[in-house]
Amino acid sequence: MNGLTNRMRRLREHPVLAEMVREVSLEPRQMILPLFTVPGTGVRKPVPSLHGVDHISPDRLHEAVDTALGAGIRSFLLFGLPSRKDPRGTSAWAEDQPVQQGLRLLKEKYGREIHLTTDVCMCEYTDHGHCGLLKEDGAVDNDPTVLELGRIALSHARAGADMVAPSAMMDGQVAAIRRALDNGGFPSLPVMSYSSKFSSAFYGPFRDAAGSAPSFGDRRSYQMASTNWKEALRESLLDEEEGADILMVKPSLLYMDILSRLRESTLLPLACYLVSGEYMMLRHAAAAGSLDGPRGLLEAHLALRRAGADILITYAAVEVARMVTGR
Repeated sequence: MNGLTNRMRRLREHPVLAEMVREVSLEPRQMILPLFTVPGTGVRKPVPSLHGVDHISPDRLHEAVDTALGAGIRSFLLFGLPSRKDPRGTSAWAEDQPVQQGLRLLKEKYGREIHLTTDVCMCEYTDHGHCGLLKEDGAVDNDPTVLELGRIALSHARAGADMVAPSAMMDGQVAAIRRALDNGGFPSLPVMSYSSKFSSAFYGPFRDAAGSAPSFGDRRSYQMASTNWKEALRESLLDEEEGADILMVKPSLLYMDILSRLRESTLLPLACYLVSGEYMMLRHAAAAGSLDGPRGLLEAHLALRRAGADILITYAAVEVARMVTGR
């Protein structure tokens, strides 16, 4: 023989042993499925630019939840499109809007069988599409905005949210939301912060789904530049100091270096969001015959777990859960 002492294949050849020494697992309990709820009743219609994702009125959200539960998915991230928009996004905290309605209906039906997180931002609710209140020169006014975000989070908590997820990337938003929840009687409600959220070209299909594209300019003054990994760590660690219970990196596939570095910098649970453009990039590659779709989806999600994510927010949650469980 050639004198080899270390043969790595010894741990790979028997499938049972290979499974025993697997370093990363992927399970339904680690995934969150985004849902988009819209005004009205009896509504369920596909979002053309986002495969498998529907606009759903509050009374039909249970259909998507039941399908997900059948695959083992029990956690959901709720986005809402309002019935009205204005410069201050006042419908964001109104009790008659789809997110608040959907929370009440789902909690009444499922109780603690499911876990409901709500996105806390203003971009869906303002007529200008930016994530906060505007100054006269069109810039987002940070400090008044964080107070509004606290008001929105409190309205979600009162409607039944199990966790809130601020995504506006305002300085001090986590602290303001924590104060609002604590003072409002919800000191135990966790905050999952979009703590390292980058200004990205990969949000396009989401903005169709959420109706949140800005009517002028862009969000580079408050979302992060893709060049800055040190700043990303600072952003997340500041949110930890302000009271965040879970940190998040968004996007994810193109930012696995941030995931890995952040995993080494915090003991908090770490989430990531496989965003709409990343998801559709995989879908389009599969449709073109350039990628084995199921294997590609599975590999992408495993890569995020390997990079350090404890929680994966993904539009493919149901499909991936079925793959890993055989349901």
